[in-house]
Amino acid sequence: MQISAHSAETLALQILAWLVGNDELLPVFLGASGASEADLRARAAEPEFLGSVLDFLMMDDAWVIQCCDHIGISYELPMQARHMLPGGAQVNWT
Repeated sequence: MQISAHSAETLALQILAWLVGNDELLPVFLGASGASEADLRARAAEPEFLGSVLDFLMMDDAWVIQCCDHIGISYELPMQARHMLPGGAQVNWT
């Protein structure tokens, strides 16, 4: 089942909230993305920024598992959500 773009944004916001509450991982995200804490507040409604949150989360399976377990969603949903946000289309090189 494919989720809608609106549902993808809502899920990405939930993941962002989890990330903000994670004292160990938030500094890693800020360092990797170049975002500041002010950027988190200012850009949370931007689908492109939410896509970067999902990209970051999916860099490590352990992060996906921790986040999904905390939120109570299936492990596949972040990837499905990412495909619905700008820049998330799957590329086929064949």
